Amino acid sequence: MHISWSWAQPSSASPRPLRSPSQKNAPGAAVAIGSFDGLHLGHQALIRRIQTVGRSQGLVPTVCSFQPHPRKLFSPQQAPGLILPLRDKLDALARAGLGRTHFLRFNQAMASLSPQEFVQQILVRVLQSRLVVVGEDFRFGHRRAGDIGLLTSLGEQHGFQTEAVSEVVEGGLKVSSSRVRQALADGDLGLVRRLLGRPYTLSGRVRYGQQLGRKLGFPTLNLAMPDDLVAIGIFAVRVHGLSRQPLPGVASLGRRPTVESNGRLLLEVHVLDWDGLAYGQAVQVEMVERLRGEKTFDHLDAMIEQMHQDLAQARQRLQP
Repeated sequence: MHISWSWAQPSSASPRPLRSPSQKNAPGAAVAIGSFDGLHLGHQALIRRIQTVGRSQGLVPTVCSFQPHPRKLFSPQQAPGLILPLRDKLDALARAGLGRTHFLRFNQAMASLSPQEFVQQILVRVLQSRLVVVGEDFRFGHRRAGDIGLLTSLGEQHGFQTEAVSEVVEGGLKVSSSRVRQALADGDLGLVRRLLGRPYTLSGRVRYGQQLGRKLGFPTLNLAMPDDLVAIGIFAVRVHGLSRQPLPGVASLGRRPTVESNGRLLLEVHVLDWDGLAYGQAVQVEMVERLRGEKTFDHLDAMIEQMHQDLAQARQRLQP
């Protein structure tokens, strides 16, 4: 999968992207536009559509997304938290079998593009779109002035078709990124699995930590996470990448308030009945069930007692 970035430079006379992939002799693209945060079943429906058309018409199936989320620019305090870190989002997109993923760096210049400029600069000039697939509620351009009707009209002018994919319903629930975030915040990983169509998994390379877990009798694999990740708490997990079979474990995803003030978000995983070294190794942590939320303890003894309870509960939940 080819990954590319572009951003826009505001100008009073025909602004244009500063960087884009090579266009020489490039085939046309079937493009799906969206945030693709979490790559849930609704996003997967968009991707299936561009893959189907891509195969039948010889177009490159392409995802066009934004980084960061547009609300980070306009109201950062109210911006939605992340479902997945960028690396996991990219991994999920790669597994989807896309030809190309194009990220638009969402800054003030990008936000000030009119709907017409967005179509001309991004969809036509950069992506060479022949088909554009979006969700029914898609809005685009400065102040979200563009809608499906305008996109369809502009597509007719510039030589691409527009399709709106209906919302996906799973178990009577509309599938959306906001619903996935709420399920993560509630600790309902069963619902998260249904909305994503796969287990909720976080990945990274094991980094050196403060060795506190080892000193307390609970050695951990430490993985850095973005601070605005939604899922916080203590989890029963399965760890992939350390052996041929996934290993059971208990994980803390949080900021360790008992031992650190204003700490960065960290995923700490204690693998049950395993004491190997994995520094620098890439692992995938499948979050099976949330056991409880993050707590602040008055002293380490209380925290250690709770950790023993968490470990016992994780063993029970992860039994075959």
